[in-house]
Amino acid sequence: MGLFSSKTLNSLDDLFVLQIQDLYDAEQRLTKALPKMAEAATNKQLKSAFQKHLRETEQHVTRLEEVFSIIGKSPRSETCEAMKGLIAEGDEAIKAGGDDSVRDAALIAAAQRVEHYEMAGYGTVRTLAEQLGQKEIARILQQTLDEEGACDKTLTEIAESRVNVQAAAT
Repeated sequence: MGLFSSKTLNSLDDLFVLQIQDLYDAEQRLTKALPKMAEAATNKQLKSAFQKHLRETEQHVTRLEEVFSIIGKSPRSETCEAMKGLIAEGDEAIKAGGDDSVRDAALIAAAQRVEHYEMAGYGTVRTLAEQLGQKEIARILQQTLDEEGACDKTLTEIAESRVNVQAAAT
């Protein structure tokens, strides 16, 4: 089932709530996946980046709960099929055999796909919140969007300066 396949969207508010529910599910799934990625990483900087992003992701869940509170709704998840697929790709990288540095490069690739998905999602809901006149919610969502972008930049730096260099040498 896709995100919009069984939903009735009569207003921008309906779309906003659905998108927040999807992100809520995505972030909760990610809090379970990141410890596995951190454990699988052999590069110390990569391991540390995954651990740091786990703490941030836990905060993202809390922020989404705050958004639900502001709009007067109980936190509820809408299954995020996209995140399920992205996490499955990350699991493949975790389970892959071979050279540690190449596997670390695969973990970065999987993590950056997740980050880009999240940036797209948070950018969308931030824009919807702005359109709906929800300035405080837009500010909260922008804070998370900024953290997702920073994580992506960190992963790029680790890949370009360390992990990919080591992987290319094998």
